[in-house]
Amino acid sequence: MLKVPLPSQIKLHKKSRTLELTYADGSYELTAEFLRVHSPSAEVRGHGIGNGILQTGKQWVAIKEVLPSGNYALKIVFDDGHDSGLYTWEYLHDLCHNQADYWQRYLKQLEAAGASRDNGLIARS
Repeated sequence: MLKVPLPSQIKLHKKSRTLELTYADGSYELTAEFLRVHSPSAEVRGHGIGNGILQTGKQWVAIKEVLPSGNYALKIVFDDGHDSGLYTWEYLHDLCHNQADYWQRYLKQLEAAGASRDNGLIARS
């Protein structure tokens, strides 16, 4: 079994609404929106294969805090009240290394559903 590398550094950038993870192969910035729409929670993923719920209107979401969960994951608390789902080290590593593909897939799902990233909301200052 391959061991997933742990990030050597984790930084929450509240102003830019990003979470930066540094690994041996580089630093990766994941936006709050990206993390929120790819939450590993049952609320987002559903309770079975193919039962996921497309997250819309999350363009302006921010991360309130990042908390360790044991030695295996992070709990990310978002300002829209979402705080369920644990981002395991494996999942975070996967999100960092496949961010572009996952983002394009998400945008295609939004388009197919006739939904949007902002739902007409105005950016918070």
